[in-house]
Amino acid sequence: MSNSVIKFKNVAKKYGSKTILEDLNFDVEAGEFITILGSSGSGKTTSLKMINRLVEPDAGSIEVNGQDIHAIDLTELRRHIGYVVQQIGLFPHMTIEKNIATVPELLEWNKDDILDRVKELMDMVKLPYEEYGQRYPRQLSGGQQQRVGVARALAANPQIMLLDEPFGAVDAITRKELQKQIKAIHQELAGKTFLFVTHDINEAFYLGDKVMIMDGGKISQYDTPENIVRAPKTPFVQELLDTVYEEGALWGALR
Repeated sequence: MSNSVIKFKNVAKKYGSKTILEDLNFDVEAGEFITILGSSGSGKTTSLKMINRLVEPDAGSIEVNGQDIHAIDLTELRRHIGYVVQQIGLFPHMTIEKNIATVPELLEWNKDDILDRVKELMDMVKLPYEEYGQRYPRQLSGGQQQRVGVARALAANPQIMLLDEPFGAVDAITRKELQKQIKAIHQELAGKTFLFVTHDINEAFYLGDKVMIMDGGKISQYDTPENIVRAPKTPFVQELLDTVYEEGALWGALR
C-alpha cells in the first residue's frame, strides 16, 4: 500500500512558448528527505512552488495526502506546509521570539503553548531562547537568520517542509554547518517530509534520502544517492557526476 504524502501526475507548465515542466510524475513518501537537483531553468523551483500553490500547473494534478490540492482550502493547505527560501524575509521590527511565533499567533494558539513552542524550536536550531529570543534579525549573522527562518517554518508543526535553496546565500563553512543541522532536525522530527531544492550536488547527495535530478523540465533520475552513483541513467546525470569526480569531492556526501 502506498504511503505517498505528495504525488505529481502528468504535471506540465509553460510560460508563453517556454516549457518549464513536461509531463512530471513522481511520488514522495511520508517522512522522506527529497533533494531536487538541477541547473537553472530545469524546473526544480517551479515544481516545489506548485505544492503550496504559489505556481499553478497548466495540466495534470498534484495530491497531498491523497487529495487533490485544488480540493483543499488554500489557507488550510499552506498551514500544513512550511516554506523556507534563500532570502529569509524575517520581520525586521520583530524580535526573534515574535518572528517564530507569527503563525501560531495567527492560528490563535494559547500564549503559553506558543512560548513553549518558540523555546523548543530555538533550542532545536541551536539559538537558545534566553540568549536570542529578544534580539532582532539585524543582530544575527546570515546563518543565524536562516536558522530562525527554519524555526519559523516549523512553528505550526507542518507535515511538509519546502526549502528552496535556503543556504545559497551563506558562506561555505556556515553552509556546511546548516546542512548538518537541517539533517539532524529532519531525523529528530520523525515523520516530517522535507523537499529541498539545490543546485549543489554535494548538498543534494549529503541531505537526500532520494535525489531528484531535473533537466529541461523533466526528471532525469529519481533514486537514492548510492543508486545514482552506481547506475546513472542519462548522459546529463553522468555529466553531473563527472564534474564532481573532477573536483575530487562528493564522497563525504555519501555518508
